[in-house]
Amino acid sequence: MSDIVQKTDDYILNLFKDELPSSFLYHNYTHTKRVFKSVNEIIEDIELKDDQVLILKLAALLHDAGYINTRDDHEEESVRIAREYLTSLEVDQEIIDGVAQCILATKFEGSPKNELEEIIRDADASHFGKDYFEEASEFLRQELIAQDIHTYSPRDWRDENIRVLVEEHQFYTEYALKNWQPQKEQNLAKLMKARKKQKKKIKQEKMKAELKARYKDASPERGIQTFYRVALRNHIKLSDIADTKANILLSVNAIIISLVLANLLSKLDTNPFLIAPSAIFVISSTVSMILAVIATRPNVTRGEFTEEDVKNKSVNLTFFGNFHKMELSQYQWAIKELLKDREYVYSSLTKDLYFLGKVLDRKYRILRWTYTIFVLGIIISIIAFAVSFALWGQPVSVDNLVN
Repeated sequence: MSDIVQKTDDYILNLFKDELPSSFLYHNYTHTKRVFKSVNEIIEDIELKDDQVLILKLAALLHDAGYINTRDDHEEESVRIAREYLTSLEVDQEIIDGVAQCILATKFEGSPKNELEEIIRDADASHFGKDYFEEASEFLRQELIAQDIHTYSPRDWRDENIRVLVEEHQFYTEYALKNWQPQKEQNLAKLMKARKKQKKKIKQEKMKAELKARYKDASPERGIQTFYRVALRNHIKLSDIADTKANILLSVNAIIISLVLANLLSKLDTNPFLIAPSAIFVISSTVSMILAVIATRPNVTRGEFTEEDVKNKSVNLTFFGNFHKMELSQYQWAIKELLKDREYVYSSLTKDLYFLGKVLDRKYRILRWTYTIFVLGIIISIIAFAVSFALWGQPVSVDNLVN
């Protein structure tokens, strides 16, 4: 018996190697040997006659031989090849008939009619209850794609596997129910979990799409808000810079005037030639200080508005100068009216931007004149001091200026 089985094993190996198309990624010699191994697992667990064991082993090795010629009705073609081959080995007709019956029993439709058919059916589908189920299943999917039979996506193939495991497949033998069914249930649970996770992901993506569609019109709104926020921040920052520059000029000129008055004023009686350059120095510094003060001097506004102003949208409620004299209740009412109208809000922000820009323009124009007068005053003063000392015939030095 072992000799016939070994010869059949070698025969099917060479047959598949020489004639089976390479597109058979699942139904090949590897699958055949897995079915053969599964048959042996069941045989070792039960008591069978030698002829029955031989029939099962030969059927396991030959059950997919028909794939070398056809995919449709390959079981019948496998029976034909098995009969020819086993007859050439002078195997008993009863054994050959048993092998043929078992091969036909591997058809997925219908139910097995006897114990041998149950064993071969369970062995042929044993990958459902094995830890290599995912690998074997993927090879079968790729085979169907390679042969243009059906292009299953991973998601569709998972759903198809769930359907087959739940609705079509079942184990028949006691051994398979005991040893393979638990793993089958684990494989099914893994598929179900993956489908649930996929459904959750699809639901989340759908919700995101709906939210995106719902707030699509709101996207420009956020862009507008960002524009106003950035523009207002930049205006305020520029205003702070202008105020800082004005404060620096005030401090520097105050120090200059203090030094001039403290050191030169007492020497003007004896050094009349210092009067003109000193006067230029003090006047330019004084003018610079005055301009710096003007640049930072706030404008006084009336700080009041009327209900008519709010209704006509003519008052800018974002500027404190328009409401600082109003009662809190009146201001709250005005703000509620403002927030009801988006155009009024944007109009107020636009006015705020515009008038901030006007204030900045005024500040920087005055500061430009302030720096110009400050620099020119220093230059002219130095030149005046140099000319005065030259005319009086005294060298220009720091000691002359200070002492």
